[in-house]
Amino acid sequence: MARRVLIIGGVAAGPKVAARLRRLDPEAEITMVERGKYISYAGCGMPFYLDGQVREFEELFRTAYRVPRDERYFAGERNIRVLTRTEAIAIDRGKKRVLVRNLQTGVEEHLPYDQLVLCTGAEAVVPPFEGLDLKGVYRLKDPGDAQKIMAGIDDINEAVVVGAGFIGIEVAGAFANRKILVSVVELYDQVMPNVFDADMARLFQRRLEGQGIEFYLQEKVLRFEGDENGRVTRVITDKREIDADAVVVAVGVRPNVKLARDAGLAIGETGAIAVNEYMQTSDPNIYAAGDCVETVHRLTGQKTYVPLASTANRQARVVADNIAGREARFKGILGTSVLQATIWNAGRTGLTEKQARELGFEVVTVINPGHDRSHYHPDDRTIIIKLVVDQVTGVLLGVQALGAGEVAKRIDVAATALNLRATVDDLVETDLGYCPPFNSTIDPLQHAANVLRNKLDGLVRMMSVDELKEKLDTDDDFIILDVRDELEFRDQRIEDPRVWHIPITELRSRLPEIPRDKQILAICDFGTRSYEAARMLEAAGCKDVRSVEGGMRVWPFGPVGML
Repeated sequence: MARRVLIIGGVAAGPKVAARLRRLDPEAEITMVERGKYISYAGCGMPFYLDGQVREFEELFRTAYRVPRDERYFAGERNIRVLTRTEAIAIDRGKKRVLVRNLQTGVEEHLPYDQLVLCTGAEAVVPPFEGLDLKGVYRLKDPGDAQKIMAGIDDINEAVVVGAGFIGIEVAGAFANRKILVSVVELYDQVMPNVFDADMARLFQRRLEGQGIEFYLQEKVLRFEGDENGRVTRVITDKREIDADAVVVAVGVRPNVKLARDAGLAIGETGAIAVNEYMQTSDPNIYAAGDCVETVHRLTGQKTYVPLASTANRQARVVADNIAGREARFKGILGTSVLQATIWNAGRTGLTEKQARELGFEVVTVINPGHDRSHYHPDDRTIIIKLVVDQVTGVLLGVQALGAGEVAKRIDVAATALNLRATVDDLVETDLGYCPPFNSTIDPLQHAANVLRNKLDGLVRMMSVDELKEKLDTDDDFIILDVRDELEFRDQRIEDPRVWHIPITELRSRLPEIPRDKQILAICDFGTRSYEAARMLEAAGCKDVRSVEGGMRVWPFGPVGML
């Protein structure tokens, strides 16, 4: 008798389980139940549909060979039964069946299973704001929400996004690309909380501000107000009123575990469904995958909850393999994620500096700008990379990156290094490809690693831009030596009488002008010339010389700059 596999959830993990299992077991009876109207859609593509990069709504549902992924596709090509607009009500583990209800007809029935797979996903967190029911107030949970926003997009002049996480930032970027004035309100004191360290978040924020996005951090939304027609007109926070023709609430998601909890399945410490490495729940006949489950962080061994489509698809393959009798394990995640907003790309993998310190690691970090390809190539763009390394062992702990250039490639290389428990030396010694359109002769990730090695080896003493700002505010007895050329210095500089400008090309001949009894803080554009200047000054007898880490490219306290 063919095995009966019932899958609850038809967005990301569910369809992947079904498709993989069908290839492994041509005889299995596979049924997929989805509460919503849409199945197997590209949820991560919705912000890019809003800004016009994805031109047709249907593209979110098509295969790479342009066939719609609908019920007929799954039935005809995959021999998989799909029930949309059907809600799973309860699991009867003793009789191995699930009670479902057709949401259009109200008819209920029991669906039997030999193996059950829960892919119930996550549900949007929607705080009880007054005015949520006003016209023009949206969420972005499924394609239907995207369609509602697009239906009125031409009438939006001012938009407010509540939440500065992944979805919030991408939606803000979509509005900005359409020349809509957009404001982002965030309860935390930085954008991308729990994703980036504060220093990288600030740099990302500054770049987005350069594209016209306004941010209001550490502000609490109190309510939405509307006009006599019931349409939203403003957002009221605890600090201000913000005019708005449209509001998108994107404050995060939580795992959808009601069905599992009601069935007596174990819920993990993160609040998501607990599973083992085979993706089995506490009932060995019930598997779970995707945004409803918790997993293990590969660096710490701790349970974590990071809902990502990439993770859901990888977990789904493991589920299908195990159901088909091919033993497979899901070993955990690094939290690797990337995003694009306006012209800026950003990403991270592993631990942030804050997370690493909270876990007890003794860390050393570096922030370093670099060219994403040969500087003379017309498509050259700059990216900023932050490395987090265990100072005791030299093992890489995490990487964050942002810029207009190719960020994802560096994050993926870093994720590979983290997966292999590589040290910073291993990263430097990795044989990466080079060709001017694709890379610089030393990849910017490896260049950052070299800077960190110089720091560890004591070849250069560094000062962060935050430390420099504090010093400017509290100390007088030092010199900032700007060694950039005249054009760079005129274009953007620190306006302060303690700044001396001597281009690196003139520094050697002008060494007698430099006082040996003062602290010298060398700064340039990227940090390379300031390192050279620091070595030159130390050789000339200056006793206290520092190179400002990352240079003016990471100086966040002046006018909004460009990478």
